[in-house]
Amino acid sequence: MKVEYAKGERASLDLVQLHRHASAQSGGRKAKVMVVFPPDWYPSEPYLSLPTLTSVLRAAGHQVVQKDVNLEMYDWFFSGDFLRRVLKKVPQQLDRLRKLSKKRELEEWETETQVALCELTRDRIADLTEKAEKAKRIVRTQEFYETDKLEWAINVFREVTAAISLVYAPARICMPPMETDLSYKVFMSSEVLDAVQDTQVNVYRDVFEHLLRPAIEAERPDVIGISIVLQQQLFSTMTFCSLIKQYFPNVHVTIGGNTVTRLRDVLPGKPDLFALFDSAVIYEGETAFLQLVEAVAAGRDLAGIPNVIYRGAAGIQTSVLTYAEDMSTLPPPDFVGLPLEKYFVPDRILPYLATRGCYWGRCEFCDHGEGYTAGYRTKKLEQIIDDLRTLKAKYQTKYFHFTDESYPPALFRKLTRKLTETSLDILWTTHMRFEKSLLDQMVWNDAAASGCRYLHFGFESGNERVLKLMDKATTGDVIHRSLELSSNVGIWNHVMGFFGFPGETREEALSSIRFLEDNRELVHSIGFGTFDLSRHTPVAKNPEKFGVTAYVNPEWDLALDYYYTVREGLSVEEAERVFEEFERQHYPGWDLRVFIREYVFLYVARFGTNRLPALQFRPPVVGAGDLTTVAGKVC
Repeated sequence: MKVEYAKGERASLDLVQLHRHASAQSGGRKAKVMVVFPPDWYPSEPYLSLPTLTSVLRAAGHQVVQKDVNLEMYDWFFSGDFLRRVLKKVPQQLDRLRKLSKKRELEEWETETQVALCELTRDRIADLTEKAEKAKRIVRTQEFYETDKLEWAINVFREVTAAISLVYAPARICMPPMETDLSYKVFMSSEVLDAVQDTQVNVYRDVFEHLLRPAIEAERPDVIGISIVLQQQLFSTMTFCSLIKQYFPNVHVTIGGNTVTRLRDVLPGKPDLFALFDSAVIYEGETAFLQLVEAVAAGRDLAGIPNVIYRGAAGIQTSVLTYAEDMSTLPPPDFVGLPLEKYFVPDRILPYLATRGCYWGRCEFCDHGEGYTAGYRTKKLEQIIDDLRTLKAKYQTKYFHFTDESYPPALFRKLTRKLTETSLDILWTTHMRFEKSLLDQMVWNDAAASGCRYLHFGFESGNERVLKLMDKATTGDVIHRSLELSSNVGIWNHVMGFFGFPGETREEALSSIRFLEDNRELVHSIGFGTFDLSRHTPVAKNPEKFGVTAYVNPEWDLALDYYYTVREGLSVEEAERVFEEFERQHYPGWDLRVFIREYVFLYVARFGTNRLPALQFRPPVVGAGDLTTVAGKVC
């Protein structure tokens, strides 16, 4: 099913230029803008939204301050300054639990927290501080490439965040994986608002006071824009918005990003939540945010600006205009101002986006198209090469993450050949579909020669009937051959999939597992889960076609996924059981001691092979070809 892009009246280029002229004629005051990336995200590379917006704003003459609060937060967490603050909070937390015990019997986790808090002594904090600083040094230096040390560092991050969690309990702070839980439901606006005000669990209030508030006081921006990628970031973002409005009421605060776009039909009806900020940018943000900044600087209202929701005299308004960017007019991302040396990697990795949208755009489970008001577009090949050459020289790196949703096969062929011909000498990773048009040995020779080292493949399922249900338009033979060709030239294959697409039977899920096991020498790592019924997917929009019944809880007003039942095939619970068994019993060679994607990419790029037993947590036993299969064990 093709993505529907008709989401409003398309603003013309003439109208966009008219706004620019109006801004210039009304004074054209240049603004100071602070763009913020909030927690939680793994701090291994800059997220592209800030540098992309920055390049457009600076080209128009505005002053921009880039603030990766996520990175700064984790740098702070793993420091003596923050851990000494944790020590000071220990008596307060113990006192809170003591008073609570006089009102009722403590729950088991609360009693365990009391005991753990008593062990969080000055000596223990000193030990954690020393280990945390050492762990940061390891991930930022060439010691990173010693697997034992890197694994130790990752475990230290877990140990330290577990200790931090004790003084913010019942919140649970995690890194990695990025699963911080404030003990509130992110899919309920009432609970998000409660979390914002909860001084016990909300660690982001302290982050604001230490990192963001001083920066705002020093810079005094006219506009602050916050980019929300994951729904979980609503907690930190709304906390920041609330406190900005408390301390800096005259600053215009706008939010944007994937999550905001997916909540575009909900936000106008949530005045209590919308009171925390002034506007929201939906869909693509460059032109919309630029026009918003210029309107704020000129003292104009936001009417007539595309891709915005804003609070005006008549209440919360949604622009009827939309605008899709012309890729050829966009400058390369601007990373100046970001502390690139502080990311948790020894060799900086820069993200780069050459396309917008997905060239395929038909997968029934996917909602990526909801982020756009126009179809697939790409920069021209020469522009891509020029951008990469500029970025490599300016920021002194050869490592790139092409963040395109799915790299188009025609562009993949052209780019790999051009990178080789120009001897640009970069190393890169991206995301791909399995395509019949790429089953050519020369394609993969070019890919390896161009510096491609790590590919995320959208596998989804190894069963052809299920792939047809998903409209993946590929086959087991194409998947196998693609894995074989890429693996043979030294490219690391990471396959992503899930169980429980509506209509998939238990036997089909097991056949998908068997497919992976049969190709385990070609599959180097996996990322699996279960099907989510996201509200904007074709499945959710056409439930009858897929035999799905969604259960929409009106209290879960910010929910992006629904619980559901199916007419036939695996239920939600049955799919979870298949997944849990697969997690426990899959091929041991897929269990990695270092599982963060950027880290695996750097290892493969450094050591020049896609077979790195040093990364494996449980190296497979030689001669284990007769291993009982997972598919045979799942019940």
